Amino acid sequence: MFSRNPGAILLSVAKIVYFRMRSDCYFYMITFLYTLAAICLAWSDSSFPMLSHALYFDQWTKLFLFIMPLAAIIVDFTLVIHRFDRRRVLALRRVFSPKRIAGLVSGILLLGVLMFFQGSFTSIKNMLPVLRGGFLVDRAQADFDAWLHFGTDPWIWLHSFMARDWVRLVIDFNYGVVWFVLCFGALFFVATSPSADGIRKRYLLMFAFVWIGCGNILAGLFLSAGPVFYGEVVGDHERFADLIAFLNRSQGANSAAAYQAYLWDLHESGDTGFGSGISAFPSIHVGLITLNALFLNEYSRRLGALAFAYVACIQISSVYLGWHYAIDGYVSMAVVVAAFYGMAAVSRYWSQRARAEPITAAVPASP
Repeated sequence: MFSRNPGAILLSVAKIVYFRMRSDCYFYMITFLYTLAAICLAWSDSSFPMLSHALYFDQWTKLFLFIMPLAAIIVDFTLVIHRFDRRRVLALRRVFSPKRIAGLVSGILLLGVLMFFQGSFTSIKNMLPVLRGGFLVDRAQADFDAWLHFGTDPWIWLHSFMARDWVRLVIDFNYGVVWFVLCFGALFFVATSPSADGIRKRYLLMFAFVWIGCGNILAGLFLSAGPVFYGEVVGDHERFADLIAFLNRSQGANSAAAYQAYLWDLHESGDTGFGSGISAFPSIHVGLITLNALFLNEYSRRLGALAFAYVACIQISSVYLGWHYAIDGYVSMAVVVAAFYGMAAVSRYWSQRARAEPITAAVPASP
């Protein structure tokens, strides 16, 4: 590796990058069509101020084009430092192999385009209350949620033994920060690492499905605001008053209460912001972490068990913090699991068909 001509190495990297980008063309097309759909929706309803793509250019660039690549390089060098003698040389060869470098470059290019994807998601999410004429099903969803949990809103069950300030702080941090690092760290790994090539296409398609299918289409069909906004959209401020009072005891700038106030202020003013838009059903938080648990379970049943335990943690947290009715998470899990196994079945079918076709072609027809 290290004795090869640098020009030959660069040429090899360029060829692999080109091949990987061609393989990713389906996702570039999805992003293009998704962005076009967001623009067309804004044009049809005169909602151009709701378009949010520009809001992602700064934050997304810092995160996926600088911070995460730097973290990946640090992890690689840390692994090299802990290797000795011949194993260290092998580790260095792996880190600086054309395949690894090309994976990082092509993955970063893909993630750069994803800022348009996320911008389109936020744009459409901002437009949903305008397109649907408000949040229409909160009362029905909250009543069904209570019926499903023996006549009691499920947050009451949780707060009956977890209404502690330190518990809220831990859950708040996990739901906001840890969840984000795990979900988008997994996305970065799949996009940039050759080790994930076997699941890359399925993962990216499922990632798109969660955001578009769950976060925009299902959210638009059953648009609700969630427990903390229930009083604002239904008019009944008493039902979740104790929950909101408990959450408001946290004054941190990154707390759920602060972010919830930020979202409602933007909604009322008709403005957009980074991560803006309100829709509770189904839960993207639960959907994305379920997606990662399913793929991790394919790799290791033990890690999968831990991952599904974390799914339960996020589900409970979403209700505890007032973001979601419990059914928002239940439906997310059911839809993502069904889509995951449905896509796996289709993938196996086409793989078996592709393997069978050359064999069929090689067998001469009977006289």
